Amino acid sequence: MNLNLRQAILSNVSGHNADQLEATIDDALQRGEEKMLPGLGVFFEMLWKESNEQDRQEMLDTLEKSLAE
Repeated sequence: MNLNLRQAILSNVSGHNADQLEATIDDALQRGEEKMLPGLGVFFEMLWKESNEQDRQEMLDTLEKSLAE
């Protein structure tokens, strides 16, 4: 069986509005379950691909600060 996890995740949230996406992300973070990590990873991948250099640098700075705490 060939399962494309990325495509399955995108299919599950296709057509969601910003409020629904936020609820999905908040739920994943609150649950803290390992099985939610791939979905968050796909979201981050999409965000990264659609971001310009300034936005990417801001994300990297935020990550760096978070890891230093």
